[in-house]
This record gives sequence, structure tokens and C-alpha cells, in this order.
Amino acid sequence: MSDVLELQELHTYYGKSHILHGVSLRVGQGELVALLGRNGAGKTTTMRSIMGLTPPRSGCVRLFGQDLTRAPSYRIAAAGVGYVPEGRKIFGHMSVHENLQVPPETKGPWSIDTIYELFPRLNERRTSKGGRLSGGEQEMLAIARALLLNPKLLILDEPSQGLAPVIVQEVMRTIARMKKEGMSVLLVEQNARLALQLADRAYVLSDGEVVYDGDAAALKADTKRMESLAGVSHAA
Repeated sequence: MSDVLELQELHTYYGKSHILHGVSLRVGQGELVALLGRNGAGKTTTMRSIMGLTPPRSGCVRLFGQDLTRAPSYRIAAAGVGYVPEGRKIFGHMSVHENLQVPPETKGPWSIDTIYELFPRLNERRTSKGGRLSGGEQEMLAIARALLLNPKLLILDEPSQGLAPVIVQEVMRTIARMKKEGMSVLLVEQNARLALQLADRAYVLSDGEVVYDGDAAALKADTKRMESLAGVSHAA
């Protein structure tokens, strides 16, 4: 299995604060990998390091075989990475349809029409302003916008955060479909149980270091270890 993403010994700082301490991980072709950890463990910083938003001071980010360490975000997106950041970051003053028109058209299975088929609720709300959507609808819109890039790798940062359980299940079904269709996915989650149900492999971060790297099913089966490593956010 060829790797679509490989991080080698990332050290990332915010000012003088050393956040990531030698983080290494990989995502293979068609693989869904979960990145878990408590609040403040370094998960979002890892995503920002990949996307060029907070470039690492040392280490290497390889995407699709290219060294894109410290490359600008637009180059990383153009290489085939779709990013759904924590907090969704949609345009609240624009309609759903206008939000979906922001990404440039790219070749592939995902278009605005197929997005509306995937998320019928967005089709119903297509003229509504983004700021008037529910949290679940905003998350769907954020995922939809990333899919319109027809990415080879989809990165999602805390997609279940703040959502009602029934909406979380719908979002997770969407992520499972992406994997089934052959897309590589890096899923950052505090809800360890949910993430491990979907993932092939898992990494757990603690204080900016990788403390687990292995099979997702094995970690899910070891409840005590899962709670110890990834915190108590394991209940569905």
C-alpha cells in the first residue's frame, strides 16, 4: 500500500511554545486513519502543520510522494487534499449554494449536483445563509465544500464536535462512504469510540507525542487502554 501522507519527526511551535515533539504518522491509499487524544494533545496543530497553516520548524510532510513541508496551503489543496477544519469555517453571510460555488471546479465524481444528492438537507436549504444553518448542517456544508475539490486525501478535524448524536451518526456514515469509495481519510476526533469504529489504524497523541500507533480494532477492544490513552470521550 503506497502512502498518500507521511509525517516524519514533526516539531512545531507556536512562538516559543514547543507543541509537537517528533510526530510521525502515515496514511495509506484508501485507508482511514484516526488521530485521537485529549484536548491540548496536539491534534489540531498536527493538521495545521500538514496544511501549511502552522509550518513545522523541523521534520518532513510528504503528500503523494512529494515533499510539501512548509508549502503554502493553496499548493497543498491543489495537490489533492481536502481539509475540514475544526469549527467548520463556512461563510455565514453567503447562501449554501454560494458556499458550494467557492471551490474551483475539478475533475472527479463530486459536483454540486452530486453533493445535493449526498446531502438532501443542503439542497432543501440551498438559499439559506450559512450562518442560519444548524451545527449539523454547517458540518455537512463544510464536508461538501471539501469534497468539491475531489480530493485524494480528506482531513477532518473534530467533525462530531457540538453535534447531536443523531447528526453525528449521519456525519460518520458520510465519512464511512468516502472510505468505501476509495478515498484516503485522516479523521481527528475526541470521540475515540466513534472514530475507532470506522478506522483501519489509529494514532494517539499526548502532549505533542505519539503514544499509540497501531490497529484501531485492537485499541477499541482494550477499553481501559483506550480510556487511559485517549481520555473519557469514548461513549457514543
